[in-house]
Amino acid sequence: MKPVNMTQPTGEMKKYDLKLYVTAMTLLSMRAIANVKGLCEEYLEGQYELEIIDIFQRPSLAKRERIIATPMLKIKRPMAERVFVGDMSQIGKILAELNIKPK
Repeated sequence: MKPVNMTQPTGEMKKYDLKLYVTAMTLLSMRAIANVKGLCEEYLEGQYELEIIDIFQRPSLAKRERIIATPMLKIKRPMAERVFVGDMSQIGKILAELNIKPK
């Protein structure tokens, strides 16, 4: 699996930089990808850049980034880095950590 970059273009700088680390195309990884994409489309439209990284394809990056479990979502900007592990189905918890009110 090649790294996937999803960028929502706007005239201003991206507000959220997201990296989702997965392990091949397991069921858990596919669920996490779908959940993160859904969250981005619904709540971060035009304000994010998402990179999906398969740690089997890029093990040196996984080591450098200290990925100890997958799926793992790292969110940088506008606040300190936030890290979430699992299938990303607890959207409410992620939104709360990002100070975003659910619709």
